[in-house]
Amino acid sequence: MAELVGNLLVAQSGGPTAVINASVAGVIQEAGKHECIEEIYGGLNGILGILNEELIDINEEKAKTIEGLKYTPAAGLGTCRYKIDFKKKPEQASKDMDRLFEVFKAHNIRFFFYAGGNDSQDTAHKIHEEAIKRGHEMRVIGVPKTIDNDLPHTDHCPGYGSVIKYNAATVMEVAFDVSSMATDDGSCCLIEVMGRAAGWIAAGTVLAKRLESDAPHIILMPEIPLNEAVFLAKVKETVASHKYCIVVVGEGLKNAAGEEIGADKSRLDAFGHPVLSGAAERLAEIIQGKINLKTRTVKLGYAQRAAEHYASLTDSQEAVACGEAAVKAAVSGQSGLMVKIVRTQTSPYKWTTGLQPLGDIANVEHFLPRDWVTEDGFLPNQKFIEYARPLIEGEVKVPTEGGLPKFAVLEKVRIDKQLPPHVK
Repeated sequence: MAELVGNLLVAQSGGPTAVINASVAGVIQEAGKHECIEEIYGGLNGILGILNEELIDINEEKAKTIEGLKYTPAAGLGTCRYKIDFKKKPEQASKDMDRLFEVFKAHNIRFFFYAGGNDSQDTAHKIHEEAIKRGHEMRVIGVPKTIDNDLPHTDHCPGYGSVIKYNAATVMEVAFDVSSMATDDGSCCLIEVMGRAAGWIAAGTVLAKRLESDAPHIILMPEIPLNEAVFLAKVKETVASHKYCIVVVGEGLKNAAGEEIGADKSRLDAFGHPVLSGAAERLAEIIQGKINLKTRTVKLGYAQRAAEHYASLTDSQEAVACGEAAVKAAVSGQSGLMVKIVRTQTSPYKWTTGLQPLGDIANVEHFLPRDWVTEDGFLPNQKFIEYARPLIEGEVKVPTEGGLPKFAVLEKVRIDKQLPPHVK
C-alpha cells in the first residue's frame, strides 16, 4: 500500500473524563514521529466544531502544554453531543456529511481520530464509510473514552479506572463521616453516581470495602430492577447492625416496571432521553416515607469525571497508549477501527492494545454481567472485584501552583477558514 500523506485532525465528543486529554496527547505526540503526517489540527467541540470549520493548529502549541494534557481533566479541545442521524434526520445527516467532507478536502485531512463513547464511535464509523463511498482516501480510527465503561469488545474504557478510584475514595470518606455521627436512631446516606444504563460506575465503589461491615453496604445498579420491599428490609437490617447505612445508586436505576426512578420526563437531553434529575432523592423519599429513617443524599455529578487530582495512573497510561496506537494503526494503512484494551493477565495485571472494527462498536452497550453480582443483587461479587481492582492502581502526579492543581491550557490558534459559513 502506498504511503498516505496529508494532515491529521483529532477531536473529542461526549462527556469528558479525567484522562481523555491523555489520549489526545498520545495522538499528537505519536503523530509528530511520522513524516507522512504534515500538519496536526484539533477540532474544537467535536464534530460540531468541524462542521463550522473551527480548527486549531496543534503545531503552535508548546510541547510542555501537550505533555500537560496528560494531567488535565475535561476536554481540552472542547466537546459536543451532536449526532449525525441518518435514521431520524436523513436530510440533515446528508448535509452534515457533505459539509464534513468539504472541510476535510479544504484542509487535506487524511487522518481522523475521534475520542469518545458509543455515539462518537458511531460517528467515526459513518465517516469511515462515507470516505470509502466518496473516494476520499482517509484513515479513520476511534479512540475509546467513557467513564460508563459500556463500550463492547474492549476489556474496559479509558476514564473508567479514574472515576471508580475517586468514587470509591469518596464513599470511604463519606462513610467515616456518617458513621462518626451514628446514633441509636440510625441514618442512611445515599450517594448517587453516573451511569444511565450500565452499572459499572456504581459497582466500582465496592472497592471501598475492606471488611464486610465497611461501606458501601448496598449498591443499586441500573441492570437490576429495584425491589422496593426487599431494599427497605436490607436498609433496616444494615442500620440495626451498624447504626448507619451507605447506599450507592446509579443514576439510571429502574423500578420493577423498567422505568428510571430519577427520570424527569418533562425534560429531554440532546439525544431525546428524559433528564435524570435524582435517583438518590427519590430513594430518600421512599425510605423516609416507608420506614421513617433519617436520610441524606450526596450527588457526585461532574466531580467524579473531572477528579484529575485523584486519577488512576494505570488509567492515564492506558489512555495515552490508546492515542498512540490509533496513529500507528492509521499510518500503517488501517481504517474503520477502534483501539481497544486487551487484558493479558489479571494478577499481576498486564495489558496491551488491539483493534476492533467500528461497526462492532457503534451504538452497542456493554452491561455488567449478572454473574458478577451477588444473588440478592445488592453488591458486585469477587469476579468484579478482581476485574476492577487493577484499574485504580497508581496516582497521576499533578503539578500545583499556590496549593492547587495547575492544569494545561491550549493556546488554540485558529486555522484560517477556507469555506463559506456553515448553514444548517
